[in-house]
Amino acid sequence: MSGAFLSGMIAAASLTIAAFFWRFWQRTRDRLFLYFCTAFLLMMMERIMRTLLNLDNEMAPLVYAVRLASYLVIIAGIIDKNRRLG
Repeated sequence: MSGAFLSGMIAAASLTIAAFFWRFWQRTRDRLFLYFCTAFLLMMMERIMRTLLNLDNEMAPLVYAVRLASYLVIIAGIIDKNRRLG
């Protein structure tokens, strides 16, 4: 299979997961779901950028920065959730 096809599949899966978290956020208004939705949208954007810019290297600075931002959003959501509980 081609790398572009797999990246497209991962991007579509990330968008689907983000949509589920968006729906969970609309039902519960729990901000943690909004953080996760944002993180998966960033992961989707990272895959699209990687494909459009023909970046084969996982450690390319632009790709790595977007992926790092998505993980930081998840960490921020977890910290926010724990602060509100305490």
